[in-house]
Formats: sequence, C-alpha cells, structure tokens
Amino acid sequence: MKLHWSPKSPFVRKVLIVLHETGQFDQIEIVRTVAAIAEPNALLMRDNPLSQIPTLVLDNGMPLYDSPVICEYLDSLHDGRKLFPVNGEERWQALRRQALADGLLGILLIWRQERNKLRAQQLPSWIASFQIKLDATLAVLEADAAVLSADSFGIGHIAIGCMLSYLDFRFPDLNWRRHHWQLAAWHDAFRQRPSVVATEIVDDS
Repeated sequence: MKLHWSPKSPFVRKVLIVLHETGQFDQIEIVRTVAAIAEPNALLMRDNPLSQIPTLVLDNGMPLYDSPVICEYLDSLHDGRKLFPVNGEERWQALRRQALADGLLGILLIWRQERNKLRAQQLPSWIASFQIKLDATLAVLEADAAVLSADSFGIGHIAIGCMLSYLDFRFPDLNWRRHHWQLAAWHDAFRQRPSVVATEIVDDS
C-alpha cells in the first residue's frame, strides 16, 4: 500500500500513529506529497480528486480518504487490540472524540491561513469565532481529561493528541496549557508513547 504523506500534517500523523500502534508501519510505502490549498497537485489528484492528504492507495489500486476512513481500515487489518471499538457506548465515545478533535483541527488549519494574511486583510470576526470554538472545545476536553486517562487508548486519544500537538506546533502563542492543566498532563503522557515519539511533527520548510 502507498500513503501520500507530509511531515507537517496532523491528519497524516493520525494515520502514522495507527500504523505504529498496530505494527504495520513497515508494510506501507510512504510517498512525500505536497498538498497546498491554493495549488492542486496533479499527481495527487490521480489518487484523490480533492488533492488532500492523507490518501492511502491499496494494493488493488483503490484509494481511501480521509484520515478517519484510512485509520479504521488499517485497524481492520490486524489481530491485536482494536483502536476503534467494535460496538456499544465505547465505540460512540471514541468516534465522538475523533470527530471533535478533527473538527477543531479543520478550524485551526483555516485559522492559520487567516493568520498568514496581511493584518489588514484578516477578518476579525473569523478569528474571534475560531477563538471561541477553541476555548469551548478545550473546556470540554479538560472536563473529560480524567476519563480520557482511564479509558483504553484508541482513535479518540490519537485524534485529540494530534490536535493538541498541532496547537503546540502552529499556535504556541495561545499557551493552551495555562488554563487546562489536567488536559496538559494527559497530553504530556500521550507524547511519551513510542508511536507518538516516532511521528513527531517536523517543519522541513
């Protein structure tokens, strides 16, 4: 299988962590792929018409996208403990956490694009809205931190950890840890996992 990859994408990092956690990393061909919002990648679009990463191309040529689909597919290929619970409340809890973290990541990516504009071109109402949604999400996760620590490690944990790491990487000035110390403690433990250490975000630009 072939994975379109970038060292700075938090969504790609989710897939890489799943590969390490399930012992499949060495079975995947990693292909360095540039996916910019304003510059569609013609080669990538052969596998993904949206020109987005991560994109996984199976051995039979079928492409899979996006990260939730790819991660669940990879989780179906091994016989170990599943990162996606099979059924019941545990499954919906994991999917809810993944959706919340992925949703905020999408907001952070747009927020960063807005920050990169000249100040006169930025939309204050957008930035204010992004901040409100970030604060609300972090408040929910802070309240959930104790349960998060107690639950079996799974896709929800991976998604939340990748989102918080992206906050550190692209928005260090926001200092999210200052008012969310329980969540920060959980994230510090998350960062020690071998799969997380092996997939540290690298700014190679």
